[in-house]
Amino acid sequence: MEEIFQVFAHEARDQLGELEAGLMRLEQGERDPELINAIFRAAHTVKGAAGVVEIRAIERFTHSVENVLDRVRNNEIGLSAELISVLLACTDHLLGMLDKVEAGHLADHELASGQDDVLLGKLVAHLAGGAVAAPAPAAHPDLPVADLEASGGGQVANDAWHISVRFGRDVLKNGMDPLAFLRYLQSLGEIVHIVTLFDALPGAAEMDPESCYLGFEVNFRSDADKVGIERVFDFVRDECELHILPPHSRIEEYIAVIEALPERNMRLGEILVKCGALTQLELDMGLARQQQAAAAPAEGAEPPQPLGKILVESHDVQPELVEAAVTKQKHVTEKKAAEARLIRVQADKLDQLIDLVGELVIAGASANLAALKSGQMPLVEATSILNRLVEDIRGAALQLRMVQIGETFNRYHRVVRDISKELDKDIELAIRGGETELDKSVVEKIGDPLMHLVRNAMDHGIESTEARIAAGKPARGRVELNAHHDSGSIVIEVSDDGGGINADKVRTKAVERGLIGAGQTLSEQEIVNLIFEPGFSTADKVSNLSGRGVGMDVVRKNIQALRGSVEVRTEFGRGTRFNIRLPLTLAIIDGFLVGVDQASYVIPLDSVVECLELQEIGSDCSYLNLRGEVLPFLRLRELFRVPGQRPRRESVVVVRYAGHKAGIVVDELRGEFQTVIKPLASLFRNLQGIGGSTILGSGDVALILDVQALIQRCMGSEEERSRAGGQNRPVLAETTI
Repeated sequence: MEEIFQVFAHEARDQLGELEAGLMRLEQGERDPELINAIFRAAHTVKGAAGVVEIRAIERFTHSVENVLDRVRNNEIGLSAELISVLLACTDHLLGMLDKVEAGHLADHELASGQDDVLLGKLVAHLAGGAVAAPAPAAHPDLPVADLEASGGGQVANDAWHISVRFGRDVLKNGMDPLAFLRYLQSLGEIVHIVTLFDALPGAAEMDPESCYLGFEVNFRSDADKVGIERVFDFVRDECELHILPPHSRIEEYIAVIEALPERNMRLGEILVKCGALTQLELDMGLARQQQAAAAPAEGAEPPQPLGKILVESHDVQPELVEAAVTKQKHVTEKKAAEARLIRVQADKLDQLIDLVGELVIAGASANLAALKSGQMPLVEATSILNRLVEDIRGAALQLRMVQIGETFNRYHRVVRDISKELDKDIELAIRGGETELDKSVVEKIGDPLMHLVRNAMDHGIESTEARIAAGKPARGRVELNAHHDSGSIVIEVSDDGGGINADKVRTKAVERGLIGAGQTLSEQEIVNLIFEPGFSTADKVSNLSGRGVGMDVVRKNIQALRGSVEVRTEFGRGTRFNIRLPLTLAIIDGFLVGVDQASYVIPLDSVVECLELQEIGSDCSYLNLRGEVLPFLRLRELFRVPGQRPRRESVVVVRYAGHKAGIVVDELRGEFQTVIKPLASLFRNLQGIGGSTILGSGDVALILDVQALIQRCMGSEEERSRAGGQNRPVLAETTI
């Protein structure tokens, strides 16, 4: 696909996203005129861009949407929930057309579908049957012009065009009749009021019967544009002074057109001409007056006036439109300056850069190790500086892939809106922490799990309106998405204020499906965790949203594939909260290198709390007394069945994950290490306690420990010992490293 279509599709998606977000705000009750104008501008921009790249199917369809929005903006049709639903459906249809554009299908017959006619028919129905605003009261033709302009705020009472014309002295001599032009003007509309001006009429002795001294102030109601009205006076344009000001109602329309103009550098006059507020002839005359003043400045005179001020003083355009055009110029200039500092880079190029930085990290570690072995201090110092630079490059490269999660969260406004209507529930979505950043590759893969959780919260969690009222809750349910950083990870919370998870019902279903025995003793949390088992569902019937037993197990698998975890906390009758914990990046991390016999292991540095020297204890003891806190631990030597005797001195690395602490006993502490994560082959994918591998500077392979799995193993051992009545006493850990 040509790059121009790719850029068009990308920018059109942004505009449609703004259009959809605006419609969602309208549906929630907002009626800010500026919001409606912003929605109109988004549709207008998409239509204009489609016309530029000559994708006529999108241009025509968006034009129909724009017409409806224009009628809404002018209060000509009412804004109902049904109309908003149709406009949202039109947005979805346009997004589908953009999918085809990105796939290279550009012809009208490829983009068009039966959905076009269906949606256009619905739009036409709303245009025909919408609530029409009451027409403006008609002006009284017997009122003078001064009274017509006294309705407050500078608005003409009849909201008509105001035409001021002063015919030249030689008009009659050249065979032109001023009244003929006024009669022709009536073919374009209605002259609401006219005042004849005699201020240029001289005394009888000085009057030339063949000269014209008349002028007219006309209030004119018409749908014609400014250029069309100006053409009425084409034959006398050089022999008259003509000023045409649009109705007040058109000022906002012109401003909207100015704001929707393409984002490119344009002069002030060009902007005013393109929006229709100024004709080319008026612009040329204004420029001529400006040049004339600049060419022959009077002595002591001020510098030539700006063009905008000249046009306002000559009554060719309203000051509001000049101000809007100047603002547009400034906005375009600032945007161009910002875009000049941006470069759009394909994601695969960033991935390649991260891979190369990873190899650079490994090569830097190898060089540093060789320098240390050589014993040459200048070389050691040089490699140390190199390592610091590599670390800075690593941080900068990873930052390139960091994006805010708020963009992903905002997509669910529409999901909540549609599903709440399908379920006939009143549900709102609240978002917090949208500015939290994480790796783009993680964001792309977390979308589906979040979708499952949001849908389940609405279907299973939020009760019906009647049930909520009966329980003393607000009628409107609430689903909340929250994100924040914690210990080098990002935590995403999906919560609802619904009925919570019924542990008794979960247990009954689990027994029916044979997941647990009827007499098996489980804690309430263990019972709730059964919802993550494959095929488990508590739904009484299958629907479009749930009941097929597919969802929560997929959520857990997808999150675990990202080296993350998910846990659920619930309170029956009060609500449920799912906590998803993910690594910030999947590429390079800071690690803490430890050793067991000849093998090396890496612990993510963000999980490390402190290091302790382990005192001599019994072989059956698995607890430490850490300053009054019971700390369970495990030995990597025993976990991975490393042969040989334990060293006389062992160390404990205290790690933390999701609020839980545990100790990992190792033979040797080897210090911090920049770790390039290499995924394990499929043969080792189910290996417990290992999350990946890396390459050391020596060329050896080190395994990256899965801290979450190790802590869960410690916690599980603790629960088993508690049930078995184990009496192991915690051992005091005295030395802190």
